[in-house]
Amino acid sequence: MPRQKIVVNLAPADIRKEGSSYDLSIAIGILASSNQLTTEELDKFIILGELSLDGAVQPIKGALPIAVQAKKDGFKGIILPSVNAKEAAIVADMEIYGIDNLNDVVDFFERKITIAPTYVNINEEFEKNINSYEVDFSDVKGQENIKRALEIAAAGGHNVILIGPPGAGKTMLAKRLPTILPPLTVEESLETTKIHSVAGTLPTAESLMTTRPFRTPHHTISDVALVGGGTHPQPGEISLAHNGVLFLDELPEFKRTVLEVMRQPLESQSITISRSKFTVDYPARFMLIAAMNPCRIDENLHHKKEWIIHS
Repeated sequence: MPRQKIVVNLAPADIRKEGSSYDLSIAIGILASSNQLTTEELDKFIILGELSLDGAVQPIKGALPIAVQAKKDGFKGIILPSVNAKEAAIVADMEIYGIDNLNDVVDFFERKITIAPTYVNINEEFEKNINSYEVDFSDVKGQENIKRALEIAAAGGHNVILIGPPGAGKTMLAKRLPTILPPLTVEESLETTKIHSVAGTLPTAESLMTTRPFRTPHHTISDVALVGGGTHPQPGEISLAHNGVLFLDELPEFKRTVLEVMRQPLESQSITISRSKFTVDYPARFMLIAAMNPCRIDENLHHKKEWIIHS
């Protein structure tokens, strides 16, 4: 607002705020304080969204965990970007309103327009999309001994290492392993969805993750990217693979420090990220699948040539 000084207090002040999710709520607060918006229902809603310069509302991260906490705190409903509405609507007994621009929010509170609340039947959504994988373990022809080993590993939740020459089918088999794991329960689905919501990796068209995640980080990944962390800790690959499969292709190419930091999460099935002012716990219960060649090609090329000649 030109020629006006506005102070916005984001209490509690000792908790660091980040991201653009506050844009919409700050804008509505300014309109209300300047009497451009008159309503008595502002304190009943959580208002979230990133604002563009033209007033359009952009998607945010973490809509599902926010909705869960809003219900615990006794709020009536949430107003957020329409893209995130289905995600937040998983939480029952909450009024979820998806909006596309700032004017919609103003008109909604002044009762100039009516916005239908978004409703998601969690059981119906879960049953409709459960185990909807793009690939299937039955695609693999032959390889009976390897398939049997993976079936046993899937049944017991064991970790696996696949050793074989390039083109033997290691990656193909690993990608299809989640399709023979037990289907996600509703509780596991919600837990997995929360993690991907916080990380911003939840597919736009989905409100609930109904398939077990399959994560395959490149061997150049850093230890922070693998286990999570950063200035403002975010879930790493081991947490994004929670309730699913973490596939490490070309295992010998991963840095030793990256592999070492996985020791504790593999045992405790969780990761604790500590910073000076706060600590964050992320779950990390996953099945580890690793693949490697019998030897490193760059260092053993001469020996491989001799073996080929002799054979």
